[in-house]
Amino acid sequence: MSQSSEHHDTAGHEGFHPHVVSPRVLLTVFGILLVLTMLTVAVTKIDLGKLNVWIALIIAVAKAGVVGLYFMHLRYDRPFHGIILVVSLMFVALFIGIALMDSDAYQPNLQGKPAASEAMP
Repeated sequence: MSQSSEHHDTAGHEGFHPHVVSPRVLLTVFGILLVLTMLTVAVTKIDLGKLNVWIALIIAVAKAGVVGLYFMHLRYDRPFHGIILVVSLMFVALFIGIALMDSDAYQPNLQGKPAASEAMP
């Protein structure tokens, strides 16, 4: 009977090896996330024009990647899964960035700028 229960516990989990993440790794990841959050706030204080959006998106991808790789344990899974996560996050950031850049064409006063028709007396 114990053989069937052991077999049942590992069924469908070939190659699965549970692991424990050390507190040092978790605290390091926490520190990285804090630094990236402070960097995000610092970037909002500097006016870089349209680069602000791209820098914020890059930082967001980095933070989401760190969370996915370490807190969701993709770092310890097959490398393919981590690569798929990071590449997917990069594509989402690219699509959001392009959509935000395009908003000037149909909403010129989105960020407080007067529309061309309003600027002319």
